[in-house]
Amino acid sequence: MYSIIYESPDGEDFQDEINAQFQKYTLIFSTYEQEATISKINNNEEVNPEKVFIECFNRAMEISAITNGAFDITAGPMVNAWGFGPEQKRKMNQEKVDSLIALTGYQKISLNQGKIIKENPNMKLDMSAIAKGFTSDLIANFIKEKGCENYMVEIGGEVVAKGKNERNKTWTIGISKPEESLVPSGKLEAKIQLPKNAMATSGNYRNFYEEDGKKYAHTIDPKTGYPVQHSLLSATVIANDCMTADAFATAFMVLGKDMGVEIARNVAEIEVYFIYTNEQGNIQTYMSEGFGQYIVE
Repeated sequence: MYSIIYESPDGEDFQDEINAQFQKYTLIFSTYEQEATISKINNNEEVNPEKVFIECFNRAMEISAITNGAFDITAGPMVNAWGFGPEQKRKMNQEKVDSLIALTGYQKISLNQGKIIKENPNMKLDMSAIAKGFTSDLIANFIKEKGCENYMVEIGGEVVAKGKNERNKTWTIGISKPEESLVPSGKLEAKIQLPKNAMATSGNYRNFYEEDGKKYAHTIDPKTGYPVQHSLLSATVIANDCMTADAFATAFMVLGKDMGVEIARNVAEIEVYFIYTNEQGNIQTYMSEGFGQYIVE
């Protein structure tokens, strides 16, 4: 799902061109498309990654290093095995988890002379936790190049905004209350103004399943190989670009509140808003020092 709103200087409709942009990036980043660049890399086919793929890959590696591997684009097989990817869910046990850990680790992949090198040919990349935000950036840049000064691009919850909306107000984006219902109630925890920023939110409260009486969330810890179990319900990140916001939001859902706060304090380019439960099970919020300037009272 996506929503794109823009004020065209000459009243032009860019829908067909935007569709073409989406198709182009789908055939680069989507693991659901066999002909996509990432699928060819995963299948060890000969391929020369596009410039945008390399840009996204390099940023992913940087954020993996900053988060000590909490963000890791080699964790795709783990996500698939637990039933949150394009492949059939498996019945998991420790032996299967250990075999997946052996194929996981951002240090085991590299870029050499324009080629992705994998330490083990069975490793598979999944960039969905950064490419969606990056695509939001790319579509926003496309609209900007068309002469638009006021626009908002939202792809699956990842947002890039600049200028004013149709009511001549700064773009305002809501952070949903963490509810397990598959149909959102529309209730908001906070309203955020984005004059020229990007924002991404990651949460576990809707994308999960229950098996044998236990709940399994879609955020998988690359180090343990298991779905995360902690008090953080959602992580919202504001940054200058959505690629950065998207990846850090995912990383914080892996790290949990305390480690997330610690890392966020050391990354000057981001501001964060966490929703979590305390020891009594009550919902609490944390925001970084600079986040308050974006909140609408």
